[in-house]
Amino acid sequence: MNYTVITDTCCDMPNEMYQSLKLKVVTLSLLYKGGCYNEFTDKFLKKLYAGLRAGEAATTSAVNPEGWAAAIEPELAQGKDVLVLAFSSGLSTTYQSAVIAANDLQEKYPQRKIRVIDTLCASMGQGLLVWHACRKRDEGMTLDALAAWCEVAKMQLCHWFTVDDLAFLKRGGRISTTTALLGTMLQIKPVLHMDNEGHLISMAKSRGRKASIEALAKKFAETQLSGENDTVFISHGDCLEDAQYLSKIMKETYGVKEVVISYVGAVIGSHSGPGTLALFFLGKQR
Repeated sequence: MNYTVITDTCCDMPNEMYQSLKLKVVTLSLLYKGGCYNEFTDKFLKKLYAGLRAGEAATTSAVNPEGWAAAIEPELAQGKDVLVLAFSSGLSTTYQSAVIAANDLQEKYPQRKIRVIDTLCASMGQGLLVWHACRKRDEGMTLDALAAWCEVAKMQLCHWFTVDDLAFLKRGGRISTTTALLGTMLQIKPVLHMDNEGHLISMAKSRGRKASIEALAKKFAETQLSGENDTVFISHGDCLEDAQYLSKIMKETYGVKEVVISYVGAVIGSHSGPGTLALFFLGKQR
């Protein structure tokens, strides 16, 4: 098909997957230890999480309209249309910047189509939506049909996750200091999800890490969309063994054929913290 799919690095897919899916990717930036970073290898991420555990702070920077325009315009100039799948507007201004860039470029290239989707997704939830979209593109789906499909599918893209250290949710204003202190003392691990507006919402509490991981798998059993989850995605904040344990449950208990595991990337991980573990799949509802 004569169009290009463009996304941003908050989809947290492995670098080789970007290449295999023939994606164009715009990078959000991380401000850390006096430097500005926009290339995130697994080696870098491991060091970042070690620093976060040691109390180091990191801040992030969204993609601006100029950054999006630099990615979109070369495709238009080559006579291609563009589908943009952007990080949730509930967590970043990245989507709004993409809309600004698209509107400006549409005037310059009126004969071309530019579709910008607010995925309302994050991390490998966004990645899973992008993965499905690229497969449908390769199957021959038109740009307009694919944009319409994404608008429906994003409301079925389930994000269920837990965190190991409540301090990072406290720092981000997601929970109170008292809740964080009591939860840490009692080994309470929250189970959260992404709501229909793309915000992070606490849904349940589990006693202990293992119980919280198993709770993610139970959410899959309760809400999965039958026949649509041969492949699921798992992301982790430098806790690979926990991700592998969850993967084993998904395969052995629920018959999932393929599980793609990747890091929670630098931008999202700097807010969610080390020990974050997330499961992404298509469900009857979010």
